[in-house]
Amino acid sequence: MDLLLADNIGYDVWEVEDIPSTAESIVILGKTYKYKDLDEIRDDVQSRLWCTYRKGFPPLGSVQYTSDKGFGCMMRCGQMLLAEALIQSHIGRDWRWTSDTKDPTYLQIVNKFEDTKTAVYGIHHIAIMGQESGKKISEWYSPNVIAQVIRKLVRFDEFSNLHVHVALDHQLALDDIIEVTSPLLIIIPLRLGLTDINPIYIPELKRCFEIPGSLGIIGGRPNQALYFIGYVGNEALYLDPHTCQRSGSINNKESQTELEMDETFHQKHAGRINFSSMDPSIAVAFLCKTQKEFNDLISNLKKPKDSTETPLFEIVEERAQPWVSTSMSSRDLEHDLSVICGDQSQEFEKLDKETEDGVDDEDDDGFEIID
Repeated sequence: MDLLLADNIGYDVWEVEDIPSTAESIVILGKTYKYKDLDEIRDDVQSRLWCTYRKGFPPLGSVQYTSDKGFGCMMRCGQMLLAEALIQSHIGRDWRWTSDTKDPTYLQIVNKFEDTKTAVYGIHHIAIMGQESGKKISEWYSPNVIAQVIRKLVRFDEFSNLHVHVALDHQLALDDIIEVTSPLLIIIPLRLGLTDINPIYIPELKRCFEIPGSLGIIGGRPNQALYFIGYVGNEALYLDPHTCQRSGSINNKESQTELEMDETFHQKHAGRINFSSMDPSIAVAFLCKTQKEFNDLISNLKKPKDSTETPLFEIVEERAQPWVSTSMSSRDLEHDLSVICGDQSQEFEKLDKETEDGVDDEDDDGFEIID
């Protein structure tokens, strides 16, 4: 496995400082480690499904794309998040991957993320569902868009047995979730600043990784989507989709080619980025398999470690109804805003578009193609 990664990724994996020597705790998806547990940490990281750019898959869309390099990184992060939810709900958080793993449930999960036109969570179905949301195939997805795509796709997969709730407007309304009768994936899209993460949110970002049921965060740095799975000190740990590997299937892992293909779905070395360098547009996610786990999650989210910490979002019993003025027409409101804001209104429109569409993801210089 290490030799395969070294050949494919282009660096000596034995020299990677993925986890720095530290006395601080290392947190990964609800589990806390110490540096002395480095081998266990890497086994944990390696057991997450690593979804990356692929090349050589069946033609996608009218342009006939055979690779998603340059535009598919947020799609791949969404795949990693959903795969983690399936692994935790069907195999368990403590399950560990090895190169000779042939667990039928694991194989079934991976098959669903392969780049074929029949794989329910493959890039072809993600792109089709994105088009229904108004996104062109080659457009960059925001965390909110991929969250909505996930919500729609799981309805076509009986195996998943997942219900997906996407909370909007920085608000988790409990009346939207009446009862947890099957595993519940909660995704909460957030914007924690204009161009940079506001530092006041970092303590609560860290806590999102500590809470049982954590599925991490999808977000990234400017121009690059990343899947965040934990933290050490002031740095977030992530899996990076910006490696382009050949497309293929693991089927039942009977052949050497299928064994090697399975290895391309795993990476034991997490990357690190300072929280302050993260893009402020993110989505945090949690999994609750039972009503008790949901109740415990809400209890944990409602009580921050420190009363001075700023919550990332609001938890309310009922969603507030949108306010609509009965005395002012929309045309009057637009006129008054233009008078008050002047040319600044154009800047707000520009920011809103950037918030919805995400950042331009065409800057992929330096990313390596794997044969």
